[in-house]
Amino acid sequence: MSKENQKKTKKEKINSQVQTAKVLLSNKKTKIRGKVVSDKMDKTIVIMVNRLKQHPRYLKVFKVSRKIKVHDEKNIAKIGDLVEAIASRPISRDKSFTLAKILNSKHD
Repeated sequence: MSKENQKKTKKEKINSQVQTAKVLLSNKKTKIRGKVVSDKMDKTIVIMVNRLKQHPRYLKVFKVSRKIKVHDEKNIAKIGDLVEAIASRPISRDKSFTLAKILNSKHD
C-alpha cells in the first residue's frame, strides 16, 4: 500500500469518527457520557468526559478530557459509574447538565 493510500485511509477513519460524534450530538438536547469521578457534593456529581480531537494541521488524533458537573437529584450515582447526562437550563454557575441514566454501575 502506498503512502498516499495510507494517508487517505487514515483521513477516512478520522472523518468517520468525527461524523459519528456529530450524529450523537445532533439530537435536540446534547447528551454526554462520562465516568463519575466525584460524588462528594449534595445532589451533584462530577463526570470526566473523554473525546478524540484531531489536530487541524498535523492530523494527529489525541485525547481531550473535560470535567463537567451534573445535577443528580436523588444522589444515585457513585464513583466509577458510567453515566449519561442531558443538557438542561443552568441550575447553578457550574451545572447545566442533568443526570439521565446510569449506563454501567460498579455498585450493584
